Amino acid sequence: MNHERKVIDFYFDFSSPYSYIASEWVEALAARHGRTVNWNAILLGATFAAAELRPPVAHPIKRDYSLLDFERSARYAGVPMVMPARFPIPTQNAARVFWWLHDRGDAQVSASAWARHGLRAYFARGVDLSNAHCLRELAIEFGLDATEVEDVWNDPDWKARLKEVNEAAIAAGVFGAPFFVIDGEPFWGHDRRLQIERWLEHGPF
Repeated sequence: MNHERKVIDFYFDFSSPYSYIASEWVEALAARHGRTVNWNAILLGATFAAAELRPPVAHPIKRDYSLLDFERSARYAGVPMVMPARFPIPTQNAARVFWWLHDRGDAQVSASAWARHGLRAYFARGVDLSNAHCLRELAIEFGLDATEVEDVWNDPDWKARLKEVNEAAIAAGVFGAPFFVIDGEPFWGHDRRLQIERWLEHGPF
């Protein structure tokens, strides 16, 4: 098996409940099958715009069901969740910090740890990642310098980096989150877990 086949590309948004649920199982699943996870923080707003979609909660007839399903899916997966008071939220600042950590060299683990920390903070503790003060406090809690982190999310270079990532994701066919690409095969949604497991165990089907 070559290097490319050993990677699971995992696209997520810090404001996606299903991304949060998937983030709690993707590393263990990958490890069981000798894979590594390539985490990619994206903005769902950009992918929705490209795909001419709207968030599920933006549709009146789907909103109540979606909110019910978010929490039910988390309970089913054994993942703690309390839907935040503000939902959804813009997450570009948290995502820019992710890519800063990712690109610092030997920082992939730190970036994925930041992703898990941010997702858990938002969906289990209600920390508003779109609030600059809250994000600064979360950075301190994570062991980062708050001023440096704020400089990062305001830096045009990291704004451009995230824009580049979103464009690459859209070009690769990503239109939602969580989104997985395994051996070139796309899987959309945390509820594709059983299909992903079968693919990893037995190959294409």
